[in-house]
Amino acid sequence: MRHALDITRKDDFAAWYQAVVSQADLAEESGVRGCMVIKPWGWGIWERIQRLLDDRIKETGHENCYFPLFIPLSYFAKEAEHVEGFAKEMAVVTHHRLKSENGALVVDPDAKLEEPLVVRPTSETVIGQAMGRWIQSWRDLPLKLNQWANVVRWEMRTRMFLRTSEFLWQEGHTAHATGEDAMEETLLMLEVYRSFAEDVLAIPVIAGEKPENERFPGADATYSIEAMMQDGKALQAGTSHYLGTTFSQAADISYQDDQGAQQLCHTTSWGVSTRLIGGVIMTHGDDDGLRVPPRIAPHQIIVLPMLRGKDGDGDIIAYCEEIRKTLTSQDAFREPVRVLLDPRPGKAAQKRWDWVRKGAPIIVEVGPRDMASEQVSVLRRDRLWREDGKADINGESRDDFLFNAASLLEEIQENLFTEAQTRRDEAIRTDIEDMDAIAEYFAEGADKPGWIRAAWSRPTGEALDRIVEQLKALKLTLRNIPNEGGKPEAACIFTGEEAAEYIYIARAY
Repeated sequence: MRHALDITRKDDFAAWYQAVVSQADLAEESGVRGCMVIKPWGWGIWERIQRLLDDRIKETGHENCYFPLFIPLSYFAKEAEHVEGFAKEMAVVTHHRLKSENGALVVDPDAKLEEPLVVRPTSETVIGQAMGRWIQSWRDLPLKLNQWANVVRWEMRTRMFLRTSEFLWQEGHTAHATGEDAMEETLLMLEVYRSFAEDVLAIPVIAGEKPENERFPGADATYSIEAMMQDGKALQAGTSHYLGTTFSQAADISYQDDQGAQQLCHTTSWGVSTRLIGGVIMTHGDDDGLRVPPRIAPHQIIVLPMLRGKDGDGDIIAYCEEIRKTLTSQDAFREPVRVLLDPRPGKAAQKRWDWVRKGAPIIVEVGPRDMASEQVSVLRRDRLWREDGKADINGESRDDFLFNAASLLEEIQENLFTEAQTRRDEAIRTDIEDMDAIAEYFAEGADKPGWIRAAWSRPTGEALDRIVEQLKALKLTLRNIPNEGGKPEAACIFTGEEAAEYIYIARAY
């Protein structure tokens, strides 16, 4: 069978990924290294992610706000561990003006800023300063903020959606009276991310705590959701951090308690980004392009009239418009079904494959014969091919399709999740018992190994550093300690000591 893309996942997964980004019309290079232009289909997916996640964030009591793109360098200097973690990635503004010199624009040396400004890599420092001003007493707590913004972290090796110098995200920041309250918030948002990834993006994830070496700079504890991509690598799809009083001490985020004593607030931060789109591509894409879960598809159903450049084309378009209107009057996932009628001129097959590459969940074709017999031809993007190698386009009664369309979208959503979950679970090894076995499993030329789930004694300090270096030599990282892992009976795979929990080990993006 001939696929819609020229490169397959098996032949070159990295090249396949770039082909999907391009041919599914998601994004393109901008002319600035590490910055991308997000095209309408890609932006439509991000808008859906943003809208649905924003609803969940607000349902948990958070309010949206916005803070400046430029942050004074002095804000970072107050928190040494934080600035050290981001120092190599910071873009810095030092001048405020250009001038013309010999016909060229150059930086005006007389326009140097009194204090350099950092282009926002994350907002703990600037939001911490505001919290310090806004919080006076225990009555002001908890303070629960969120912003949707762009951030800049200078990257040398970039890949669209996965690792870019500029990316879009949401970042939540909260302040609480006690460590218990802040930890409850940290785990609440981790669960919001877990359920969002699985229920909306159809991406199965492992939620858990990061080991000490993987903590966010300045955090007391970092939690993540980890997703397995089709090449077996892990993708950190979201993080939630308990910051303790680290940033409160730096920014004087304090309150007067109900006894009149002054106390430091306990703070949290958490976020997800446009990296989620990269996760959707690598979880659900196939050799024909992207497959978009219906809940985040900008258009869930595409209606394609098969036009011939003849007088009857107007009747076909009118017939298709009736189908579109009927579909949009129905609900799927508690929202009106999103339908696009595509009446552009051109060959029907070419338009069909354009939408196949973009990953529209359902494509409906209507020609003169379909209209005459009150039928439609339906293609499900999650099940594109028949066993005989032909596209699985099914003719069926128009009324039957209209009656079943909403439930069909829900079935496609569930199928994508189940397929990804089965693939992930089959690629997790639980029988690896020592470092030699790890090295063998991830040996050069191995056939896309997945993850290892291993017993773990929670080593710290130099012992942890040695483990990290050993794994680094194999291009491996410690991912997270699953919240639902339980206590192993086996000894720690690295130290031989009694294990406290499990940990996941993988190659990662």
